[in-house]
Amino acid sequence: MVVLGTIVRNGRTQLLVAPITHTPPERPEDAVEIPANVRTHLGLDRAPCWIVVSELNRFIWPGPDIRIAPGSDCPFYDMLPDWLFIRVRKALARQVQARRLKITKRTE
Repeated sequence: MVVLGTIVRNGRTQLLVAPITHTPPERPEDAVEIPANVRTHLGLDRAPCWIVVSELNRFIWPGPDIRIAPGSDCPFYDMLPDWLFIRVRKALARQVQARRLKITKRTE
C-alpha cells in the first residue's frame, strides 16, 4: 500500500492508502504501474504490480489492518520516488474529477 495522507479524528490517526496489486487493472486509468527498478528499490517481489488509484482504503493507525514489512520493525518499505508519487497524485486527481474514486473504511 502507498500512504497518501493521514487524518487525526477524535485523537485517532487514520491513514489514507492506495493498495498495491499484482492484478493488472481492467482500465489503465485505474492504476499506475510500479516500474521494475522501483519494485527492486522498495524490496517488492519481481512480479509486475500496480498502485490502485480508483479505490483507496482508510485504516486506523496503529490497528489490525497494518502489518510489519518483512525484515523490518515497521510497516513501511520505503518512499516512492518523487516522479512516481507525482504520477500517482495526478492519476488520483483524474479519478476525483471523473467522480470515480471510492474510499473504503477498513478498520472498526
